[in-house]
Amino acid sequence: MSKVKKWLIPLAILVITLVIANVIFNNPPESKRGGPSGASQLTVEVTQLKPEHFTVVVDTFGTVHPRTQNALVAQVSGQINYVSPQFRNGGFFSKGDVLLKLDQRDYVADVKISEAGLLSAEQVLLEEQANAKQAQTDWKRLGMSQTPSDLVLRKPQLAAAQASLLSAEAQLTIAKLALERTEITAPYDGRILEQLVDFGQVLPANSQVAEIYSTDSVEIRLPINNSDIDLVNFPEEYRTNNSLQSVIEARFTSSLSKNQTWLGKVIRTEAAIDSNAQQLYIVAQIEDPYNPKLHPGPSIKIGQYVNAEVQGKTLEDAIVINNSAIYQGSYVYVVENGLLKRRDISIRWQNSQKTIIENGLSAGELLVTTPLGQVSSGTRVSIAGEQQPQRKSSPEKEAKLQQMAKEMGITVDELRAKRSAERSSSAATTTQSSH
Repeated sequence: MSKVKKWLIPLAILVITLVIANVIFNNPPESKRGGPSGASQLTVEVTQLKPEHFTVVVDTFGTVHPRTQNALVAQVSGQINYVSPQFRNGGFFSKGDVLLKLDQRDYVADVKISEAGLLSAEQVLLEEQANAKQAQTDWKRLGMSQTPSDLVLRKPQLAAAQASLLSAEAQLTIAKLALERTEITAPYDGRILEQLVDFGQVLPANSQVAEIYSTDSVEIRLPINNSDIDLVNFPEEYRTNNSLQSVIEARFTSSLSKNQTWLGKVIRTEAAIDSNAQQLYIVAQIEDPYNPKLHPGPSIKIGQYVNAEVQGKTLEDAIVINNSAIYQGSYVYVVENGLLKRRDISIRWQNSQKTIIENGLSAGELLVTTPLGQVSSGTRVSIAGEQQPQRKSSPEKEAKLQQMAKEMGITVDELRAKRSAERSSSAATTTQSSH
């Protein structure tokens, strides 16, 4: 009996499984979905492209250099016995300011010696002039008929005395000049770049005491990308006309000084392409860079790295778009007849925010500005803000509505209105319960 049960139970399970499978196979669930919808599945924002006048701004960079920089030199020797408070790294000075003084005692003595020599030379000259006059008088008293020689009239001795006087005057001038040079003065309005000596130091002649530069202006050498050369009006100088053909503005910023800008202008174009970088360089100038009225905030520093925005040409009928609408730097999406279309583009100019399109887009086209992921060209889309056509019910749903309305003794429109009212009432009840 146990053997029969052992075989009957698996057999019964198998039969029941086959029956259930047969029922499911013969009675598949009915799909309540309608046919394929023609409505768009993606909503995008677009902008209509319009040609515009656009002034190009070329981004570049450079390092600040002084327009005039040179070594300050002590032309005479001596010990430093005075140092100006401004004679320090970064100190400002004006033209004619005394920056250093050397011990003057030796030079004062030289001046006095030269003055004494000049007095002696003047005395000798006066004596020779008197002797020459007396010699001429004596020659006439003797009644000599022939012309006296220069030697008789003491002309060589007189010339020698005059030469000695000139030499004494020159010696005095040299001595006074050396005494004057014991005071080392500023040749122009400027600033100390590097101090090389200090108080008490003994200097030989022609020693460099500091590195200085002029503060009237600074210059920045700026490289221009080869692709941007035709977008900038370069100032050029010619031998026949030294006036600049055009002046372009430049705006400078630096990461060292947040929210700080300096305004300058491009003053010249270099004569040759840089052989290493194979780029053209222009030179910009910032006038009076240390004037707080013209340039408030932290002053610009020599050697400081700056970013520059150089004003370029104004292009007419340019197609300008935001960089965010460009994908992989080579294509964009446009909407044509409700379909998404990929469009390859070529770029004429681009900065961190804007791009000028050279080829690939035309005025009047609808450029997609919504960021898109993996989307296929040809996808049906709708434009944000435009009213979409109402979706039609499927034939099966419409027949079901008509059957229900007939059973209830009302029209299909009344049934729809009733269902809408019920949904609104249910939503209001849910909202109240949640509160």
